[in-house]
Amino acid sequence: MERAVFAVTLLFVPPFLGACSARSYVLDDGAGLGRVFDGIGGLSGGGATSRLLVNYEEPYRSQILDYLFKPNFGASLHILKVEIGGDAQTTDGTEPSHMHYENDENYFRGYEWWLMKEAKKRNPNITLIGLPWAFPGWVGHGKNWPYDFPDTTAAYVVNWILGAKQYHDLDIQYVGIWNERNYDSKYIKLLRYTLDKSGLERVRIVASDNLWEPIALSLRLDPELSAAVDVIGAHYPGTTTVLDALETQKTLWSSEDYSTFNDEVGAGCWARILNQNYVNGYMTATISWNLVASYYEELPFGRDGLMTAEEPWSGNYVVDSPIWITAHTTQFTQPGWTYLRTVGHLAQGGSYVALTDGKGNLTIVIETMTHDHSVCIRPPLLPFNVTSQNATFQLKGSFVSIQELQVWRSQFNFKTKKPSFFERLTPLKLLDGSFTLNLEEDEVYTLTTITTGQKGSYPDPPPSARFPKAYKDDFNVRNPPFSEAPDFADQTGVFEYYINLTDPGPHTFTLRQVLTERPITWATDADQTISVIGDYQWQNLTVTCDVFMERVKTGGVFIAARVDKGGQSIRSAKGVFFWVFADGTYKVTNDLAGQTVLAEGKSGTRAYGWHTLSLTVTGQVASGLLNGYPLWKNAVVLNPTNGWAAIGTHSFELAQFDNFAVVAE
Repeated sequence: MERAVFAVTLLFVPPFLGACSARSYVLDDGAGLGRVFDGIGGLSGGGATSRLLVNYEEPYRSQILDYLFKPNFGASLHILKVEIGGDAQTTDGTEPSHMHYENDENYFRGYEWWLMKEAKKRNPNITLIGLPWAFPGWVGHGKNWPYDFPDTTAAYVVNWILGAKQYHDLDIQYVGIWNERNYDSKYIKLLRYTLDKSGLERVRIVASDNLWEPIALSLRLDPELSAAVDVIGAHYPGTTTVLDALETQKTLWSSEDYSTFNDEVGAGCWARILNQNYVNGYMTATISWNLVASYYEELPFGRDGLMTAEEPWSGNYVVDSPIWITAHTTQFTQPGWTYLRTVGHLAQGGSYVALTDGKGNLTIVIETMTHDHSVCIRPPLLPFNVTSQNATFQLKGSFVSIQELQVWRSQFNFKTKKPSFFERLTPLKLLDGSFTLNLEEDEVYTLTTITTGQKGSYPDPPPSARFPKAYKDDFNVRNPPFSEAPDFADQTGVFEYYINLTDPGPHTFTLRQVLTERPITWATDADQTISVIGDYQWQNLTVTCDVFMERVKTGGVFIAARVDKGGQSIRSAKGVFFWVFADGTYKVTNDLAGQTVLAEGKSGTRAYGWHTLSLTVTGQVASGLLNGYPLWKNAVVLNPTNGWAAIGTHSFELAQFDNFAVVAE
């Protein structure tokens, strides 16, 4: 669908008006409208940001989902963007691919399918977007690059979209290219061709999920590329766009934004950019990375979600203030509404937007966030001033007959540290289409004809609690609801439930590392595979696990304690790693890379046989058992002093794990 480009009218503000002077702002549709609003959304993935959410028990899991997606309840999101899992580390973990290998297809791996269905269940009109952050190694035919064989890559992505519909009845409406990497024009055109050939003409392409340039210039210079791309999506644009992007006459999105700690300053960041992405940059959708902080907090960008759900073992979750800042827009607008041309900045700082459904409804959102209380993690925020002010709004055009507006307000109250979010006030009576507000610093107002807004609530969830000090999992799940075992967070490699049909004995149901080659990724995957679990503050503990190597001679597996890093820093993780190898040796190292050796020797271990490893770390001393007998002891461990437990393999190789257990002091 072609969309016309509309100018946004920025009202000139005389700098000499004092805070007590009421500046007048006209809201009028008489001269036409602005751009079509596409919605506010959240992003699950990039990577594994919803990992712990699936492990919550009911009713808490459904409550969290309601706060995110249920209309007129909480964030009431219009858009859900998910990672097309690529088997690789993509910020906070790996998400499994639907095609680990070229001849392998499985559309039930991971949790994004489930999440999309849960979102759709609550809001049937939610917009669904898929974007790959990484690709399985086979796509690149041995290279860390997906575009040398663009037909292979396009077919891989289209298969995911087709699988969403065939197996889950999910209609993916938009698809991206490759997160924050260089785009390839030939690939984008081929993706468009492959979508169309597969009957997916309705699926639109977002490019390039990175910077405005060089994609905007390329679209201007290449008509065929321009015909293939529907939306220019930029990441962390700082509320601004570029002339080339505007001149394409394409829809503009902030297709990934926010990424900020979800305290009140984070909510202030979100409030400011939700308005100013349109006022300054003409962006008609803003998508938060991430949707919900549902990963171990000590991983990179801990708690950078709209809300926090990182304790499935306790059931505790936190409805953080960004949820209610989101509601100021989402509960009173819908995709398909249109911005007025009369939007802009307030005289003493802050901004306002207004949207209409074209049927008489009007929603106005005003924010007066100060600089220091609205700093996002990126990009740097230039200085600006906001002071209290009176603002008079005059409704004209088709809105002149509106006599009453519903009023919702959030006050951050940084000085008193007693904020109030999304509070419903007495409806505002208009006199001749006019009203005046006294706007203090750090406030958000919504004034609207929509009467269905609601600050949803549930009874308080259980109190926060540390990960259990005694934990075990035998992986004996015949029909697991998800492919991953609870609370394990894969950092390199993919660990999935596995039914070992060749061993009908005690190890029939296991956890298996399934990747045999390095995936294509921009992040720093380790050369080893690893999945972490537990309490990052654990110091003294015993980790036990049965292991089964499937690579003869060169195979190797480990269990670990005090693992101190994950996410994009996983390559440099330190801890205590107890390795056994298929060549009959063992090694104890102070790092995942295996460079700092604390002990080594003969173990007699071989592939295709089960072995029980046990690692105990107490203070600065570690010891290990093999099959119940001491193999090494008194290894000196000075650092790190705490961290997660973990399992993993020496390389990208098949291996199985069973009867995992941790006992911590």
